[in-house]
Amino acid sequence: MTTFNLSGNLAKRATALIVGGMLATAALPGFAAPVELTLDEAIDMALKTNPSIKMSESDLKKSEWDVKGAKAAKSPSVDLSHNSIRSKSPESSALAYNSATGQPVSIPIPSSIGNKYSNSVNLTLPLYTGGKLEGTIEKAQLGNKVATFGLEKTRQQIKLDATTGYYAILQTRNLVKLSEESLDQLNSHLKNVEAQYAAGTVAKTDVLRSEVEKASAEQSLIRAQNSYELAVSSLNNIIGLPLETEIAVKEDLPYEQYAKTLAECIEVALVNRPDLAQVKASVASAKADIKVAKSGNKPVIAASASEQWSDNEFPGTDNNNWTIGISASYNLFDSGLTRSQVKGAEAGLDKATEQLRQAQDAAQLEVRQAYLNMKEAEKRIDTSKVAVTKAEEDFKIAQVRYSAGVGTNLDVIDSQVALTSAKTDYVQALYDYNTSRAKLDKAMGITVE
Repeated sequence: MTTFNLSGNLAKRATALIVGGMLATAALPGFAAPVELTLDEAIDMALKTNPSIKMSESDLKKSEWDVKGAKAAKSPSVDLSHNSIRSKSPESSALAYNSATGQPVSIPIPSSIGNKYSNSVNLTLPLYTGGKLEGTIEKAQLGNKVATFGLEKTRQQIKLDATTGYYAILQTRNLVKLSEESLDQLNSHLKNVEAQYAAGTVAKTDVLRSEVEKASAEQSLIRAQNSYELAVSSLNNIIGLPLETEIAVKEDLPYEQYAKTLAECIEVALVNRPDLAQVKASVASAKADIKVAKSGNKPVIAASASEQWSDNEFPGTDNNNWTIGISASYNLFDSGLTRSQVKGAEAGLDKATEQLRQAQDAAQLEVRQAYLNMKEAEKRIDTSKVAVTKAEEDFKIAQVRYSAGVGTNLDVIDSQVALTSAKTDYVQALYDYNTSRAKLDKAMGITVE
């Protein structure tokens, strides 16, 4: 056994090369362990990291502060003010009477410079605003509801995006396997054809045609692999992973029969959908706008109290006086401003009402489309499964017939193409069924847990 003894700088260099090589190897994409994910894990990651969720949460927080701000307008407000003034008075004169003669005498008053300091505390409490403050608070609370429903709507959309992205990986992965299987079958057939051509039992055209079909299968495999890579990148983008991250999905395209009827699905959607709840809140908000606009025709009553101090010496806390009272005002004439605001708010309510009707119709249409697409895909699953069984049998018979010399090369190629097509249809039907079912859940407004 031969051994090498390294010492000094040579040993250090060798160690550095080995460690550096290990680090470089670990950094290569091919050596990075793929991230294994179930569908639920992918959805959970998307709900935690997707920017759309963060933006909706920010909208919700803002709406909560808007409610607090609206309510604060009904509470007492206190302000403290201080004024420091230095001024110069101009020269003047004053009229006086001479006590001895009784005649008026003008007495000059020289200019002077003086300071004045004053402080005040003022308290104001609105007692009655004709419904303006109440309407404003109601609008803010409805805005908070809209933001809450908006967050749920975003969560449902992100769940759908993650689900369809996950299923797209499953679909494209299966299509890659089918393309590889098709290529293996054509390679095997080509070897058989070449052997028979060498034996002189088939013509050169059989070899050429088989080579063309093999090249076509290679092209299909390249496209399938590219579709798979794109599907992985797309899901990475949804769940917040680097786009180049490799993903190993733990599941396959499932099939479970759906129990609800179309009518039941529509009924659930009309109750649960967050976008419908948003539009309903918009209708209520439009009614609050009318209340706020009509407050312009009602009196405004407020209570106030104040205390002031003033002095020529800083900080000006002498000479105290105070006031307390109630003020009331009523707008007698505003050139039709209030009436215009009321009519505008009523038009806004009409629009919001029509938007609700339109949203309800759109929701029913969305549910119907997803449901019918799901049912159509369900039927295709059954028929394509039968087609796969028959295509496999046909392909085996064609191979046997060709090997026995009673079948043609075209029969084998056609049966192989039909088999690949039947399996592709089956995978596509499973994908369509699962994505349509996910879209149906979203169309029904199923709450994201």
